[in-house]
Amino acid sequence: MYKLSAVSLAVATIVAASAFPALAQDAEQTTLERVVVTGTAIKRLDAESSVPVTTFKMNEIREAGLTTVEQILSTLTASQASLGTSQSVGSSTGGASFADMRGVGANKTLVLLNGRRIANNAFDGSAPDLNMIPLAAIERIEVLRDGASSLYGTDAIGGVINFITKKDYTGGSLNIGYESPQHKGGKTGNFNVGYGYGDLDQQGFNVFGFIDYQQQDNIAGDQRPYNTRYAGGLSTNTDPANYYQGAGDTVFNPAAPDCTNGTHLIKAGTFCRMTTSSYVDYVPKSERSSGMLKGTLKLNADHQLGAEYFITRSVVETRLAPTPYGSLSMQPGNVFFPTNSALDPTLPLTVKWRDTVSGPRQDKNTNQQQRYLLTLDGVVAGWDYSTGLSYNQNRVSEKLTGGYADGSKIAAGVTNGIINPFGDQSEAAIQYVRDAAALGTLMSGKGETYNFDAHASRELGDWFGAGRGAGIAVGTEFRKEKFSQVANEEYATLVFDSTGVDPATKSIGTRKVYAVYTELNVPLHKTLDVTAAVRYDNYNDFGNTTNPKVSFRFQPSKEVLVRGSLSTGFRAPSLYELHAANTFTNTGTVSDPVLCPTGEGTSINCQTQFTAQNGGNAELKPEKSKSATLGFQFAPTTDLSFGVDFWWIRVKNLIGTIGEASLYDPANYAQFSQYFHRNNDGLLSQATNQCPGVNCGYVDVRQRNLGGNNTNGFDLTGSYRLRTAAGNFTFGLNSTYVTKFEYQEFQDGPWIQNVGKYSGAGPVFRWQHNVNAVWSYANKYSAGLTGHYKSSYRDDPNGSDTNVVASYTTWDLYGTYKPVKTLSLTAGVRNLFDRDPPLSFQQAVFQAGYDPRFTDPTGRTFYVRGSYEF
Repeated sequence: MYKLSAVSLAVATIVAASAFPALAQDAEQTTLERVVVTGTAIKRLDAESSVPVTTFKMNEIREAGLTTVEQILSTLTASQASLGTSQSVGSSTGGASFADMRGVGANKTLVLLNGRRIANNAFDGSAPDLNMIPLAAIERIEVLRDGASSLYGTDAIGGVINFITKKDYTGGSLNIGYESPQHKGGKTGNFNVGYGYGDLDQQGFNVFGFIDYQQQDNIAGDQRPYNTRYAGGLSTNTDPANYYQGAGDTVFNPAAPDCTNGTHLIKAGTFCRMTTSSYVDYVPKSERSSGMLKGTLKLNADHQLGAEYFITRSVVETRLAPTPYGSLSMQPGNVFFPTNSALDPTLPLTVKWRDTVSGPRQDKNTNQQQRYLLTLDGVVAGWDYSTGLSYNQNRVSEKLTGGYADGSKIAAGVTNGIINPFGDQSEAAIQYVRDAAALGTLMSGKGETYNFDAHASRELGDWFGAGRGAGIAVGTEFRKEKFSQVANEEYATLVFDSTGVDPATKSIGTRKVYAVYTELNVPLHKTLDVTAAVRYDNYNDFGNTTNPKVSFRFQPSKEVLVRGSLSTGFRAPSLYELHAANTFTNTGTVSDPVLCPTGEGTSINCQTQFTAQNGGNAELKPEKSKSATLGFQFAPTTDLSFGVDFWWIRVKNLIGTIGEASLYDPANYAQFSQYFHRNNDGLLSQATNQCPGVNCGYVDVRQRNLGGNNTNGFDLTGSYRLRTAAGNFTFGLNSTYVTKFEYQEFQDGPWIQNVGKYSGAGPVFRWQHNVNAVWSYANKYSAGLTGHYKSSYRDDPNGSDTNVVASYTTWDLYGTYKPVKTLSLTAGVRNLFDRDPPLSFQQAVFQAGYDPRFTDPTGRTFYVRGSYEF
């Protein structure tokens, strides 16, 4: 993740300045074109918006050096966290990146391209992958920091991010960039080129296209020291192997008690544990390419026909620890059977071995997004109308490229005395393991969305003598969604022991959605507007929902604006959440709440991985929300503006799984015992190949409607411009303060406080800031400095009950020179003071020693960018 986007110094200024369009442009309203702004369906002057919208202008962002959506959105303090490409390691997301407005979940942030949906990520169906946006063609990004189900339907609870491409384009442009961290790994190169031809007004048509390419090297687990801060990624699958008999009340290892003559071993009494984090990439290797072609034909003065196609392809390669085998059997008489007086020599052993011979597991995730779109826009009888017909497709495949083997052959190698799980391997054993290698495509997914939409708006009369007319919009939408995720059954069977992916995985779902909506804006007075909107959605798989919204905009003077809104929202359960096949996989590192209630001990049931059953639930109900905003904006002069927007969000029927911290807490076992399905011996399985079957013991963690979520806080924005003979100086502030964030992990459960402490999926930051200063002179020179800040929080209780993760502040610096109007050269440095990510004992992702969801392991990074227009 690019949490340290230095280049974003200018971005904070852009963000701050864009927060005040209603005030700064008041004197110019008569010259502005009437447009549609994200969060409303009525064509109007964007100065009239009553909802909080932040706008990123891409030409200024590129001058600041930002090249990915992850970098751009990391500067938005309203976003609590995002699942980035680095967290794709071991997660089977296809290398996807997601945004999370207000911390209520990435699946509750709606992502649009030109106001229309694209297909969700095919592997989990939660949201569109931000890496799939064709960034080279984007003109601006509008972020609505308010709920909008009354206009857009499902998912728009936390906010809406709308990527808007150029409407038409003539001439050409070329952008090239390169960045190099001071430390090893992570070098990045990118370029994009675009060209357009045709003038809509004079020639009646315009056609343009853009191509974009970016490649980033990985940062390996031995290229930064953060995973050496403590023994992270603990596992009881080791080399040499741990072993036990029966229920495993006592576990042994030939390297114990010192645990020094093995691979990354640490002491654990009579046995050893292995720390696996050094195998895990901090940042995976990635390659992204995209192309977009758009054409517009002016049919006459009132109507335009448009066609658009884009395709984006992302390839992410990840690495993690060698394959663990958790239930290998060794019979008495095996040549490698250990001589241990504590064992019964007539009974078999259960062996937990890690295949370091094959090396780290490696995979390649290929993610491809396409959209075909036809549009017809124009004016009929005073109505501005827009219609669109689109087909959206997302394909994802996961190919295993190294470190995986046929589990049955490995098991036979141990049983037959070929593989020595307790010591060095012979040449014959090494060759045997290599011959057992099994590489291939594990799983593929496909998501499709067919969409037709139409809406129209017009001005009505000035009903109350306010000096401007009322406005109305009406619209309709039909959407068909299809989803499939299928394992390559023959291959998945071979590598089941090492992947945990059920070979029978076959998840298929489809749905149809119909919707109608309307919006009415009424100026009651020259200083006061009121807007009401309502949308009705009908889903063929769970029913219908109606969601209203009311908002107001009060501007008693040119310098002061008050605005607010009240709305309801919803999120329909995704096709994945409804129809995902029930499969078995591994938990995180946890302890059995009955057999290891203290979380410590020599039992194999302590600090280990059990078998969990994942899957969809056809009985899920939609998530429902209520939200409100109240904002005050002030612009006492043309060069000074500041404001505050308060927000409240309440969600019920949250869809998800119970967090492991609560699920495995002995104090909660009576509440959650129904989810623990033990085998005949009263145990939970530690190898997925035992499930299903009579020896299967598992924890049911399928999707459920849990409890609720309440959060509120405020956004602060400010911008000041100082004009001098030496140039203009612009100072900006973009800040978010979270007053409350609480959630329930099950229906009617206790409310868990989350602000300033790690709980559930992670922490919620009390404060986030972006501050900056930008200098510009003569339209040729500019320089900027930006600071990014995240407040401290109490760490993951599963890793440390006492650690406080320090606040995280980084500074970015850049300079731009424009020798001619068509050429721009930028040089800069991100993380100017080479700030290390603060220590965290988080257990949620594979990287250890810090939390990659909120901080950047790259360190000080130098970059150059060049842009040329022709």
